[in-house]
Amino acid sequence: MPTIDEDTRNLILSSPQLRLIGSVDEAMYAEFRNQLSAAPGDGPLVIALTTLGGNPEVARAMGDDLRLLRDAGREIYSLGKAAVYSAGATFMASFPIANRFLADGCSLLLHERQIAKSINLSGPLRSCTAQLKAALNEIEHSIHIEEQGFRAIVDGSDVDFEELREKAPDNWYIDCNEAEERGLIAGVI
Repeated sequence: MPTIDEDTRNLILSSPQLRLIGSVDEAMYAEFRNQLSAAPGDGPLVIALTTLGGNPEVARAMGDDLRLLRDAGREIYSLGKAAVYSAGATFMASFPIANRFLADGCSLLLHERQIAKSINLSGPLRSCTAQLKAALNEIEHSIHIEEQGFRAIVDGSDVDFEELREKAPDNWYIDCNEAEERGLIAGVI
């Protein structure tokens, strides 16, 4: 935030214009767009989020919407409340660290993307090879997107990309105080 005192900062953050709770999915995106349309057009915009996770592509789409508003000059802040897990952390990564806050007691969950897919090979051998290559391309592309998100959430913090990549397979839970100490957020309110 611009240089303002802590009381003013906390007052701004305590009155979010958007309040999102639940799974990050198409329904949350629709609610996000509705609340965004109803929000005041000027002044700081605060988005409170509580989620156990969901669809990372929906989180990225919401983040892109906000990036476009920031590029147009709007100040936008993220306030995680209770839990910001999985796709919620993907959404939070779309905010610069200076604009990320967590409520006291909130925690983050950073982990690898998941896939559940069965491949049934049937038919000519060449078509079987193509099916396997397509699945491998999907996985490799998803890893690339995951790594972009990992780099975004740690950019400017004390956590480096390799540390996150090492901890992500085991579900890295980070409480708000550690998140602040490690520079992943600007503060705890």
